[in-house]
Amino acid sequence: MTHFFSDHLARKVNLTTVPKRIISICPAITETLFVLGLEKEIVGRTKYCTFPKEMVENVPIVGGTKEVNVETIRDLQPDLILAEKEENTKEMVLALEKIAPVFVMEVQRIDDSYRLIKTLGLLTNREKEASLLITSCKTSFPDPLCKENLNVAYVIWRKPNMVVGGTTYINDVLHTLGFQNPFEKGESRYPMVSKEELADANPDVLLLASEPFPFQEKHIAEFQSFLPNTKIFLVDGEMFWYGAKMVKAGVYLKKLTKEIEKSIV
Repeated sequence: MTHFFSDHLARKVNLTTVPKRIISICPAITETLFVLGLEKEIVGRTKYCTFPKEMVENVPIVGGTKEVNVETIRDLQPDLILAEKEENTKEMVLALEKIAPVFVMEVQRIDDSYRLIKTLGLLTNREKEASLLITSCKTSFPDPLCKENLNVAYVIWRKPNMVVGGTTYINDVLHTLGFQNPFEKGESRYPMVSKEELADANPDVLLLASEPFPFQEKHIAEFQSFLPNTKIFLVDGEMFWYGAKMVKAGVYLKKLTKEIEKSIV
């Protein structure tokens, strides 16, 4: 019996059976699949799908998030491929849907993350597990915490400097923590910004993420040189992932918010 689905881009995806051979080309989706108890069904992942560490090691790597080995994927004979609009490319989806059904997720807000988990449960017959995971995420994830009206910029790349803009999951997390993102009004989701633009924005706080660019302690002085009044923090970029990571991230984000507030006083 064929089951008819619409993915998050309103594409029609038809599954003839409950998937038994799943390939995920998005790290957050891969981790969430494992948490839902689908370790036996996952037959392929990207090199960036590294969580849960003790469980992904034996899963074949099919490439990265922007480029995959199509023949490797074909040889693995998947009956479902899971992608995410931002993480993966349209060209990849078009190539892979010739091999197996490709379901594309889209996550721009915290509510979209809950939708992603629910959808994975529906696709894989893990609806009960998905419901429990969503409850755990909502219990762990903080309500607005910051009592100050702080402008907080989140930097993801260096040379060129790139920050998080609007309509992104990370921007929604910043709002949930009670912060305002000075770069959320632009058209780009991840705008490139010059030193002058950062200085003009004059954020109260600058967050330097550990990924995708691996910001370290040595980079703080570089930004502090033109942002003398800004408090600068190194943050764990993985704690700003959507999906199952939200459970662990809740504790981290609450602690981070308290540290930021304390630094401003």
